[in-house]
Amino acid sequence: MAKTINVKTSQANFNKKFARRSLLLLIGQITVIGVLSWRMRKLQIEDSERYRLLAEENRVNIRILPSQRGLIFDKTGNLLANNKQNYKIVIIREEAGDVEKVLADLSKLIPISKKKQLLIKEDIKKFRAFVPVTVVEEISWDQFAKVAANLPSLPGLIPQVGFTRSYLEDNAMAHIIGYVGPISKKDKERLSSSNPLFQIPKFQIGKTGIERELNSDLMGTSGVSRNEVNARGRIMRELARDEAKTGQDIQITINTDLQKFSMARMKGLSASAVVIEIENGDILAMSSTPSFNPNSLVNGISNTDWSNLLNDIKRPLSNKSVSDAYPPGSLFKMIVAVTALEKELISEDDEINCNGLYETSASKHHCWLSSGHGNINLEKALKRSCDVYFYEIARRAGINAIAKTAKAFGLSSTFDLPVSAVSRGLMPDREWKKSNFGQRWLLGDTLNAGIGQGYILTTPMQIAIMTTRIATGKKIIPRLINAKGGKIIPLTNPVPLGFKNSTLLKIRDGMDAAVNDADGTAYKSRITNPKFKLAGKTGTAQVRRITAEERENGVTKNEDLPWQKRDHALFTGYAPTKNPKYAISVIVEHGGGGSAVAAPIARDIILYALYGKLPSLSAYPKDQHSEIQLRLEELKTFDNKDTKGNKSAPLETQT
Repeated sequence: MAKTINVKTSQANFNKKFARRSLLLLIGQITVIGVLSWRMRKLQIEDSERYRLLAEENRVNIRILPSQRGLIFDKTGNLLANNKQNYKIVIIREEAGDVEKVLADLSKLIPISKKKQLLIKEDIKKFRAFVPVTVVEEISWDQFAKVAANLPSLPGLIPQVGFTRSYLEDNAMAHIIGYVGPISKKDKERLSSSNPLFQIPKFQIGKTGIERELNSDLMGTSGVSRNEVNARGRIMRELARDEAKTGQDIQITINTDLQKFSMARMKGLSASAVVIEIENGDILAMSSTPSFNPNSLVNGISNTDWSNLLNDIKRPLSNKSVSDAYPPGSLFKMIVAVTALEKELISEDDEINCNGLYETSASKHHCWLSSGHGNINLEKALKRSCDVYFYEIARRAGINAIAKTAKAFGLSSTFDLPVSAVSRGLMPDREWKKSNFGQRWLLGDTLNAGIGQGYILTTPMQIAIMTTRIATGKKIIPRLINAKGGKIIPLTNPVPLGFKNSTLLKIRDGMDAAVNDADGTAYKSRITNPKFKLAGKTGTAQVRRITAEERENGVTKNEDLPWQKRDHALFTGYAPTKNPKYAISVIVEHGGGGSAVAAPIARDIILYALYGKLPSLSAYPKDQHSEIQLRLEELKTFDNKDTKGNKSAPLETQT
């Protein structure tokens, strides 16, 4: 009986355990089925769109299509920056088979050195087998056609036609247009943009000049090609294409013929010339010599050639017209004179005695003419460039008032010009010296400033603008871009400077006398054609200190000094004197005297602007005809009749 009860009890316990376990299993099954059902619902309903897109992304390959850069034209429609066809050969490894043999066969048609072939093979290994890799580019049409004709025996090679930037005027426009080059890591950081074009390997962007400053306008926008690919990633077919948009065309104010003539006139010098159309502020020439060929930089330059450019003592990479600042020398005397006249510290008839020396309790300041100019008034002081006269009126005016006038005439201004590395120059005052050197301004500092020396620094562009404002009495603003994207950029009406007419007339009279009176410093550079009469001012800026001992023994002549210690030669002026049309500034680094070196250059360039071609001999003094004729013969190839025939009319809005 006891055994029976135990068996029944054990069976009951077993049944309970089984039922409990079955229940737990059932609950587990229900839970798993529930989770699976929830997951299936999430995948099929909630996440279906996301996974559909992922599958689509695996099936569809999206490629960025590069845009062509906008073209750049000059004032008259000459094409300056173009996109020329770039013939190149690419290779697809999986189709080539024996890459080494294919490259060897190709080298029989196109010269490819063994070293270059090794580099190409290394490049090919970096990419998947179906990715096209460039073998050679910038090949000639004959070479391109030769490869195309032999394709059956060159498996895996594909001739392609792309575009690369080309500069038609080479050295003449290099500092203005600039050049393009492959985008770098620094460029991406500077641009801080997610533009898809920047993801293209070796995509070219502007590096200097207009190419850099207006890069976003010139670059255009990318296109997109959507291609169906197989499991291995190979393109099977194109599904859709959104074409890239070409960048905007740019028309600049530069006159190519005048630019090339001015470059030729300054050949062999380290110099700059700026010509501005006075009526509207258009920059017609902005020349800087020596220059460089931007085409050599587009696809990379050798380390040796780049080092030669960097180490050249005359700095061919620098745009001296806007990037380099120089002491203005006697050109600054006009600013000092305006200040003194406006403050009524002098009148045009007041005379100051010049005995060749201006002494203060702390220092001695010499006139360039050691014997002195005697009693001299404003017009004569400008005409003969008397230093002592301007020491005295600078003392009367004070540096702060002079600095205020200088800034009104455009000195210490950068303007809104789309060129690289524009210098502000330097127009000091009392506060500037205290904040920068912790020193008070001295009388000697004012006297040095009175003749454009000391701390003052100006660019040729600023000097040209100063001259346009003297000639007009208006706040002329320099302009380099005439049209963008087919739309003319409207001119702004210049406002009056706010100086008295009588003041500016006195300055103009002094500039007229400096060129056209027999005792003027620029008399040898006068224009004898009365329609084109020139007014101007010469300047010579010292770059070294002349000691008292040297003055006693005789100041060393410029030609006897090392080149870098010679004075800078400067000239600025405008023509005609009645109804002025053009203003010009010229600086010749370490050129010597402004009257002997810079003024003749300025006269030739401004005459070319006035005539629109090589000037007539009748514009020059008769005693100079033989010399001028020889010079003009040398420059004949730069006449507008002999320049490249690349005229076109790409913009509807051209003037």
